Amino acid sequence: MSYSERWQELFGPADGGPAMRLASAAPDSGSGGGGAGDLEHSHGPWTSASSTAGDLHTSTETSRSSLGPGHEGIETGAAGLSSVAALKSVLTSWDERLQAVRDECKQLKGTLLTVAKEMGETDTAIETSFKGVNGGAKADGQR
Repeated sequence: MSYSERWQELFGPADGGPAMRLASAAPDSGSGGGGAGDLEHSHGPWTSASSTAGDLHTSTETSRSSLGPGHEGIETGAAGLSSVAALKSVLTSWDERLQAVRDECKQLKGTLLTVAKEMGETDTAIETSFKGVNGGAKADGQR
């Protein structure tokens, strides 16, 4: 199975709907790459992803901060039970995991916003550079 075929198997349309496609992948597996030339960019998805990462950062921190108060009094209420040590271990484990997720989301938010800004500036610069291009006239005077 070729790389392009594997990509389509993993990320292709499930029901004929939108699908992800490698920009360099040929429309059919026999023509050897090049793609259909329909790659388009919009900074909207980058900005949206950044916003989602920010929301996840906030909700993860909210959840993480409520873990401690949720476990208050367990040691006293369950004194003598062996499950107390296990509960403390689980609490510590989840606290560390949620901190890692929170920190990753914070980093992603900034990175995704940077990409949106850079891609938008690149698109604008390219569009501006084409505005001054006349393209010249053909020999027969028709375009």
